[in-house]
Amino acid sequence: MSHSPFPLVEISGTPFERGIQYGQAVSQHIHKSIEIYSVQLLKMGYTWADIRGFANEFVPSIEAFEPQYAEEMRGIAEGAGCDFEAIVLINARTEIIQLGRRKARLPDPDGCTGAVILPTASAENEVIHGQNWDWRAECAESAIVLKVRREDGPDVLTFTEAGGLARNGLNSIGTAITANYLESERDYTQIGVPLPFIRRKALEAAHFALSIKVVATTPKSTSNNMMLSHAGGYAINFECAPDEVFPIQAEQGLLVHANHWQSPVALGKLREAGLNSVPESLYRDVRVRQILSETPGQLTAEHLKKAFFDDFGTPWAVCRPPLSTMAGNLSATVAMVVMRPAKGLMEVAPLPAVNREFTAYSLAMEGDINRYLK
Repeated sequence: MSHSPFPLVEISGTPFERGIQYGQAVSQHIHKSIEIYSVQLLKMGYTWADIRGFANEFVPSIEAFEPQYAEEMRGIAEGAGCDFEAIVLINARTEIIQLGRRKARLPDPDGCTGAVILPTASAENEVIHGQNWDWRAECAESAIVLKVRREDGPDVLTFTEAGGLARNGLNSIGTAITANYLESERDYTQIGVPLPFIRRKALEAAHFALSIKVVATTPKSTSNNMMLSHAGGYAINFECAPDEVFPIQAEQGLLVHANHWQSPVALGKLREAGLNSVPESLYRDVRVRQILSETPGQLTAEHLKKAFFDDFGTPWAVCRPPLSTMAGNLSATVAMVVMRPAKGLMEVAPLPAVNREFTAYSLAMEGDINRYLK
């Protein structure tokens, strides 16, 4: 399985032009993404007609949320030589695959452990924001880093599956976002906006407050945890049900979250439904917090990496080596992503349980972001 650095794709122009550039640049990676999810659905007994139907269910909510995203996906499809619905599948795969799993009764969720270190806890008075992305190991061969040059707002640097508009990342005004799987009994009771579009919109916002608004107020189909930070020295975690959000503030300069609900308010209003699939979530976030708390006020990106490399409870650890799941897939920590938003810097290591080589990707910042730290 490949440990090669994730390719960097740079795009600019109109949304459709950006999509064409994107699709042409990594068409093989995009077709790999399509294969991963279409084969999974076909094995569940669905047909291509079913898959098209699933995808088109989400198109109206996407177009109502941001018409440019539909245009960009049409460009990606044309550039990569595939169906538009296949690109929608990649971007709405959480919602579509989970619906399919529920009918087939095959639990197999994203994992993920995320954390933010605030300036008060850091050695260099900065925000450090990162995540381990636990998912299908073969996605190490289909993921990319996407740099979006924009005329109408901040530029964006995001780690994502090829064909996707965003997963986690940062922008040129110092905002960063990561996300983790959550599950509750409210999931899939409405058609909301698929999660990658919410993350992309948060990164495109011209002010951090507007990023918060996007995450906190956009209707969703499924629960999800989203962690926002800003280089100015603030971070907030949103545990999101489809129709409600529950904010969690940092404690002692740290935010840490895995895949179970933590907010007392949330736990008083809904039912935790994910621990059957990710029971180890209960110790993953504890382990990361414990390791980070060993060096109060002196934390660096290397300390965050050390916490994310933790192998307590392996193979069900913070850093997960490839292992077979109940659904018959090979799961792993696909990538470790560590960001320093004030510097526009993202470091990414593919399959970190078996590879510790990071590649650095950078984004030019607008003005002196460090002014927010003074």
